[in-house]
Amino acid sequence: MDSLTQIVLGAAVGELVLGRKVGNKAVIYGAIAGTIPDLDVFIGNFYDTVTALEIHRGFSHSIVFSVLMAPILGYLLSRIHKQASWKNWSLLVFLGLFTHPLLDCFTTWGTQFFWPFDLRIAFKSIFVIDPLYTLPFLICLIAASRCHRTSVKRRRLNRWGLILSSSYLILSLVSKGFAFDKFENALAAQNITYSELETRPSPLNILLWSANVKTPTAFFIGEYSIFDSQPIQFRAYPKQHEKIEGLLKYENLERLTNITHGWFTISERENELYFNDLRFGLVSLDPASEKFVFSYHLSEVNNELIITEEPKNREDAKALLSELWTRIKGN
Repeated sequence: MDSLTQIVLGAAVGELVLGRKVGNKAVIYGAIAGTIPDLDVFIGNFYDTVTALEIHRGFSHSIVFSVLMAPILGYLLSRIHKQASWKNWSLLVFLGLFTHPLLDCFTTWGTQFFWPFDLRIAFKSIFVIDPLYTLPFLICLIAASRCHRTSVKRRRLNRWGLILSSSYLILSLVSKGFAFDKFENALAAQNITYSELETRPSPLNILLWSANVKTPTAFFIGEYSIFDSQPIQFRAYPKQHEKIEGLLKYENLERLTNITHGWFTISERENELYFNDLRFGLVSLDPASEKFVFSYHLSEVNNELIITEEPKNREDAKALLSELWTRIKGN
């Protein structure tokens, strides 16, 4: 999830553990603990594109990381703030670190929660930014932090924030299940034979859902809003994997295909090849669009394959927001 959301979650957990003893110090250090796992983004800047993708939400988002870091940081905090014990501070840090990847498990990218095992947990039920998850949570946290540390009202407000946000996550899973059934029924009605079906929420909400459908030669992509009254329309995108057969000798391309678990297409523009990651969809809901959120330019230079991520256009994001609002209201 986005940084603000992780700060709010970490702060609320900190308040739950030590708010009554140390007041807003618990909120502050909980917020800090809740942001630490995302330092992998900074570290990724020192690596090539593919390695940075592998690092992202890897070790720093694992149970192992939380277990290792909690006693160390807890000890340091206990030396600075002696109102609470080393065990108390360690518990605060552990839960701040642990709940960060736990929340990220609900997103499309997921996390290597059980690192070092190569298993990425991704429920794909919430977008990385969702105001309906974050804003009520934030309001409750701010209101709680303004109360005295021993106040019953403070604890109650913080708990309400945790209850509301957790309930929204459960609702996202229910909404995903409902949308999944709709996509399955639509594929059956249209006689589309497929091997895999994956669904994900569209940006900023859990009302509009997208589906990726894998067939032998192409992927189908479709959208469904809970307010739809018309049948789901699927668009086909040819895999064109044969275009990179001569490049599969390069280890970094093999790693990139493994990262996507086979959910990718190859496109060609002006004699240049592009690797499109389908897991995060397109930057437009226009049926004619072929511009994906994550696309990588493949360039063979001096017996080396250079893989670079295509830059994103802010204008595309603005246009998508307008399209989303229109599409959420139904077809």
